Amino acid sequence: MELRVAGAQIPVTRDVDANLALLEAAIEYAAHARADVLLTPEGSLSGYTHQFDAGEVEAGLRRIVSLASEAGVGLALGTCFAEREDERCYNQVRFYDAGGRFLGFHSKTLTCGTLTDPPEGETNHFATAPLRTFELNGVRVGALICNDLWANPGCTPQPDPHLTQQLSRMGARVIFHAVNGGRDGSEWSQVAWQYHEANLRMRARAAATWIVTVDSAHPLDLPCSAPSGVIDPLGDWLVKTPVQGVQHFVATLALD
Repeated sequence: MELRVAGAQIPVTRDVDANLALLEAAIEYAAHARADVLLTPEGSLSGYTHQFDAGEVEAGLRRIVSLASEAGVGLALGTCFAEREDERCYNQVRFYDAGGRFLGFHSKTLTCGTLTDPPEGETNHFATAPLRTFELNGVRVGALICNDLWANPGCTPQPDPHLTQQLSRMGARVIFHAVNGGRDGSEWSQVAWQYHEANLRMRARAAATWIVTVDSAHPLDLPCSAPSGVIDPLGDWLVKTPVQGVQHFVATLALD
């Protein structure tokens, strides 16, 4: 069994129209590369914020899903989204099959916040939902968002639940990881990069799962906060993109 995955390392901002243009180009790339599914960064449609225009994001989502389904490409789409069912705001990876059918979403679990009591930060703005897996092209997959995977000890008020290993125990063969990390070009940005890459490789190996990961490329004049690409279940890179700027990749995962 194989799954052909594409990823888009693109700049994510609060400009939904600009985000849409980049997502459309990524879908075109994925379709040309005959990918089964495209992964995009955290907040790649809405921007990485809880303060977005819900109507504008819903309209953009319809447009992106329509384009992807016309191209025959599934989506693991990173976006913040206001769910109508419970009127709560989530930081999500939304899964769609190649026909545009909505499979469900993963919500960021290890939301970032200060270590104060009570914590401050996004942990106060985004709702969470139970961890789950999805059936995509006959493959059991899961998703994580940014800090869900590396559980940064400086901004994680919750205990580390080792979500990669939980997803593996739930049957996930592939984990799609949407990232939007901060960076400033300092020494500590480099330390964070090393921490992120080490966690990606070690957690893929510990869980014996494939990890497909993409970071936001904003701002374009700085390296990303984490590498983008594909890691195999032994913790080795199958594909790894350049560390800066807009980058697309495609890879075929041999799951047998």
